[in-house]
Amino acid sequence: MHGEYKVPGGKLVVVDLDVEDGVLSGVRVAGDFFLEPDEAILSINSALEGAPADTEAAGLAARIDTALPPGTTMYGLTSEGIGIAVRRALAHATDWTDYDWQLIHDGPQSPALHMALDEVITAEVAAGRRPPTLRVWEWGAPAVVIGSFQSLRNEVDPEGAKRHGITVVRRVSGGGAMFIEPGNTITYSLSVPDALVQGLSFADSYAYLDDWVLGALGDMGVKAWYQPLNDIATDAGKIAGAAQKRVVADAGAVLHHVTMAYDIDADKMLEVLRIGREKLSDKGTKSAKKRVDPLRRQTGLPREAVIERMIASFRGRYGLAEGRVTEEEMARARELAETKFSSAEWTARVP
Repeated sequence: MHGEYKVPGGKLVVVDLDVEDGVLSGVRVAGDFFLEPDEAILSINSALEGAPADTEAAGLAARIDTALPPGTTMYGLTSEGIGIAVRRALAHATDWTDYDWQLIHDGPQSPALHMALDEVITAEVAAGRRPPTLRVWEWGAPAVVIGSFQSLRNEVDPEGAKRHGITVVRRVSGGGAMFIEPGNTITYSLSVPDALVQGLSFADSYAYLDDWVLGALGDMGVKAWYQPLNDIATDAGKIAGAAQKRVVADAGAVLHHVTMAYDIDADKMLEVLRIGREKLSDKGTKSAKKRVDPLRRQTGLPREAVIERMIASFRGRYGLAEGRVTEEEMARARELAETKFSSAEWTARVP
């Protein structure tokens, strides 16, 4: 069995192993990481040898930590990362490069249609009728997008939304509300087979699916990292929030979408969103205006250039062919946009 895992912000870990009588055997750990002293790699292999095959990543990491020689130093490597690579080997997880990725980057579309396209495209990936897809959104109108389980009245000031001509839609994934203005927002979705995240915990899958964009931001001079569970942050503040939805039908798929702040009208946002003190308290700030630090200031690049560099980074890592939404997919998405995502019943399902 073969498993690979790139430690977020670190290096690639590769594990080859067998299972005999329910325990790990023939374990060999490799990768492009740095490790001192040299013999520590033998200690890691020995620590994993004989471990029950159902041991979770944290348990495998504990075995490794106990076995490491005193003074061991890891560069681009963690015990937890090795444990995850083992779990991915056991789960027969796939890798990014196992797929022919497709890009969809169409013109501006309505908020409701974007919600519907996410649902339709991810279902198509789960059914095996569409390759894994990166979809970059262009917004046709300002919006507030609330999470699947948020209370509409608690999150949105209806008078403020009406005054600023802002549409409110509810997405299929959890997480918090997003304030959207077309020229100030960068949004993308990844619709991927479930096999790509096999062996990863729910929390680990967030950082794993966005490691490419952290690299792209780094190339633009922005040092960013994942702030659990679902924020992309910098020293200056949050720049993006992610959310996921798992599709269990057919072979299974994961919808992972991210909204990034290229610029922001903080005063308008505060007139539309009801951001309470409790939400701000766990972010370590007293002002909602300080929670988000836009990419425009941090990169000094036009929005279109930021998007182009992100796409180029993905293509350079994994390959990316130009694609499109099929006529059948668009027909289903338009129907869903009208019957579900534009309906008061769905939008106010948690009143």
